[in-house]
Amino acid sequence: MEIILKQDVANLGYKDDIVKVKDGYANNYLLPQGWAIIATPTNRKIHAENLRQRAHKEEALRKNAETQKAALNGKVVKIIAKVGENGQLFGSVNNAMVADALKEQHNYDVDRKQISVEPIKAVGTFTAKVSLYKEVKADVSVEVVAE
Repeated sequence: MEIILKQDVANLGYKDDIVKVKDGYANNYLLPQGWAIIATPTNRKIHAENLRQRAHKEEALRKNAETQKAALNGKVVKIIAKVGENGQLFGSVNNAMVADALKEQHNYDVDRKQISVEPIKAVGTFTAKVSLYKEVKADVSVEVVAE
């Protein structure tokens, strides 16, 4: 079944993409959640018109994301955490902590959902990816130091 996505869906596609999925996935998950609509000929025409009207707005968003990427790439965020005797952290450093540190240290307001980082459970330097717009992603270094 072909569907038109109404919002970004992880591991499937971005908003306004036309994707082919299995019938059960569409009927039981995507359509009831309101995340997609069936790609009928009428919906395709409406979708095409909406894309034409939105094209120049998308270009502005992409340029803004590229500017943010240039500003964020190479930034180092320092997070101070409590550490046990063997160098392991009590708990872990997650995307919410990285977002808060970006706001405090570099005055960049990034939503925590846009940051992907594996849970950090040790002292050291790690890399976090910040998704700014579709395929535009910035790399931020996360330096975890002992308290």
